[in-house]
Amino acid sequence: MKKIKTILIDDMTLAIESLKADLLEYHNNEIEIVATAGGVMEAAKVIKKLRPELLFLDIHMGDGDGFDLLEIIEQENIAVVFTTASKDFAIQAFQFSAVDYLLKPIDPELLKQSISKVKAFLNKSEDERSIDYISISTHDEIRRINVNDILRLEAMGNYTQFFLDDGSKILVTKTLKDYDEALGADFIRVHQSHLVNLKHIKAYIKTEGGYIEMKDESHVPVSVRKKPMVMQLLLK
Repeated sequence: MKKIKTILIDDMTLAIESLKADLLEYHNNEIEIVATAGGVMEAAKVIKKLRPELLFLDIHMGDGDGFDLLEIIEQENIAVVFTTASKDFAIQAFQFSAVDYLLKPIDPELLKQSISKVKAFLNKSEDERSIDYISISTHDEIRRINVNDILRLEAMGNYTQFFLDDGSKILVTKTLKDYDEALGADFIRVHQSHLVNLKHIKAYIKTEGGYIEMKDESHVPVSVRKKPMVMQLLLK
């Protein structure tokens, strides 16, 4: 079995050594640590040189943060697992299509789950990982829309209302279930009638039964059954 080429990025030497020890002890047959880096610019150089498949990435570092690094490298085919002491950046991490978000000190069982998620991500084809456009059919036309422009979808009986980031709405002649199955992992079903784009979530509000606030300040209810999944995904 081919090992996953991995770089550990953290400005704390003890954090790198602790994670390295766990990976070598529990995942030596799956993970090959090809480099470590202590900052954004150092990491950018070794990533360009070594072309890893997986990054374990801290958020706060001396010369920037993990999000700065992802904007620099602009490589969608690398699996990213954030490692941080703070819960506060989970939503932003998933907006960068992180595979997982681990809190320090890292629980070995959660690390095991992350490795499984990474393997599933890397086993997908490039087309499966990133759905750039989707064709939608209205009464009058068939339109192609960039999925990154979709804030959310709402069921309207046998129709679906698309809400786009330019403020426009499109009513299409398919059910929400059709799009739940067609769109990628960035979209999550939070309610029987609502599908939201993780990249456009602004906050999860715990009061009033729990709801999601989107980038356009619209509020999306979260069903009781879906709440544990949403909490785990956004706030772990």
